[in-house]
Amino acid sequence: MKSPNYPFSSPLSPFNNRSPTPAASPAPATYKYPSPSTFLLRRHHPPPPPPPLPRRRETSLLLLDPTTTYPHAAMSLATSSSMAGGAAVVPRSATATTASAFVTMKRRATAVRAVHAAEPSKNPPVGVPSAAKTSSPSVAAPEKAPVAAAPAPVAPAPAATKQVAPARWAVDSWRTKKALQLPEYPNAAELEAVLKTIEAFPPIVFAGEARHLEERLADAAMGRAFLLQGGDCAESFKEFNGNNIRDTFRVLLQMSAVLTFGGQMPVIKVGRMAGQFAKPRSEAFEERDGVKLPSYRGDNINGDAFNEKSRIPDPQRMVRAYAQSAATLNLLRAFATGGYAAMQRVTQYRELAHRVDEALGFMSAAGLTVDHPLMTSTDFWTSHECLLLPYEQSLTRQDSTTGHFYDCSAHMLWVGERTRQLDGAHVEFLRGVANPLGIKVSDKMNPTELVKLIEILNPSNKPGRITIITRMGAENMRVKLPHLIRAVRHAGQIVTWITDPMHGNTIKAPCGLKTRPFDSILAEVRAFFDVHDQEGSHPGGVHLEMTGQNVTECIGGSRTVTFDDLGDRYHTHCDPRLNASQSLELSFIIAERLRRKRIRSSKLNNMLPLPPFGV
Repeated sequence: MKSPNYPFSSPLSPFNNRSPTPAASPAPATYKYPSPSTFLLRRHHPPPPPPPLPRRRETSLLLLDPTTTYPHAAMSLATSSSMAGGAAVVPRSATATTASAFVTMKRRATAVRAVHAAEPSKNPPVGVPSAAKTSSPSVAAPEKAPVAAAPAPVAPAPAATKQVAPARWAVDSWRTKKALQLPEYPNAAELEAVLKTIEAFPPIVFAGEARHLEERLADAAMGRAFLLQGGDCAESFKEFNGNNIRDTFRVLLQMSAVLTFGGQMPVIKVGRMAGQFAKPRSEAFEERDGVKLPSYRGDNINGDAFNEKSRIPDPQRMVRAYAQSAATLNLLRAFATGGYAAMQRVTQYRELAHRVDEALGFMSAAGLTVDHPLMTSTDFWTSHECLLLPYEQSLTRQDSTTGHFYDCSAHMLWVGERTRQLDGAHVEFLRGVANPLGIKVSDKMNPTELVKLIEILNPSNKPGRITIITRMGAENMRVKLPHLIRAVRHAGQIVTWITDPMHGNTIKAPCGLKTRPFDSILAEVRAFFDVHDQEGSHPGGVHLEMTGQNVTECIGGSRTVTFDDLGDRYHTHCDPRLNASQSLELSFIIAERLRRKRIRSSKLNNMLPLPPFGV
């Protein structure tokens, strides 16, 4: 029955989505309230939803292909939490991808190929834009199919503009740049003879091992693994013996077991070992009692004894450093694969936790016994600061499989705070080697400079290639790190973020010795995790100066080391290190933080709505 009082063509009707037709007579001056039936109809028949607004950008589908490396724009779409423009990602492979193809609703598929950072023939010099950047601000210009029509005329370039051919990288191209922190050898002929000798030596590590580490670091960048990097501040010839190597390796295994249990994720074990000799110095000379001598720069350069003969740089020390590095890595390989790394042996040295023992008991009941290969071996890699460039160049080899150059002195290298100049020799050398690279970053780093440095060292934006090692101090970490994370994310760059809580917390004790308070180290680690929780990024690891020996160099910890205890066992040749007890205590704290993060993520995933059936 139709209500005679309800006008279905009135503006109040829920069935009328168009503007009302103007009435023939003028509208009354007073407002007329709608009838009650109008409200009833609007209640039981709500108005239809408004039409969707037009999208400003078309929806894209990004298909990732695992054959060649991909550019910044592709990976920024693949990893950005915002997914600008409504792009969806469909990975073709679980491995690290190296090429990409964009498929849009209005365009045909076009392949976008990028250049590997260590491909010398296509790696442009600093400051010269590549062809990919010239054609587009974000991605390389797609290859267009030939057409029958005549090409459009191209305006000639201005006469003043000159096209500069990109310079090719070479193992010695760093010599054309300004090199800092390098010693001055008095005998150039002897230096060249030593370098020729080292060039004939076999590599210490192999390219395939470095590639494997890069793949693991890519997992850490995505939050699927955690990097534990630790070892001596500087290795020395005097303290080189098997027991010291074993003790440091053992503590790293113990820390790894704790972190693995807490985070429920693989732990990547990288030692500051088998090559960590050279050290940068803030001053070129050291003065004592009116006597001025060159600073001690590491046992592979000169001696630490304060006399003129010891402080003269000696090229022969590089040969000894090579031999010690090879012997150290040989022993580490034996420990990692010969049963010493068995999980059941880890808790024999120190009580880690009752829960770890329970977990090991469950694994044994499940069939992972001590004889199982997974329980008796582990992966272990080496790393050091890339500082003494003549030595690094002599151990650089071209991989016969890929054609890329690898610095075979270590699996991973990092550039320090004092040598990371964009136009410097160290950056020039590292941009051409395919090893995974680290960048030490202090609170002095500008976000724009960091983005440029990453572009130079990793133009193809390959996951696992770059690890950012922050060393700022706790308070500076909370202020400076968020800006760096946002700048890198905005640039679409993929990096692994780890913290070095040691270098930003060095103080001078009343006795005159350098030390580091354990509480300050712990505060910086907590600040690192807090900032990444705030920014929604992944805390990828920790970088420590530590030893397996019972030294007294850092104050604090559960077994309190005081200022008065520093002189008892202060054995470092450079900076203070965490001892075995302090290192394990720190690993427990980090493991608990990883556990809470894992539980929080699990609860969040359980709260997310399930997709519709069939999707």
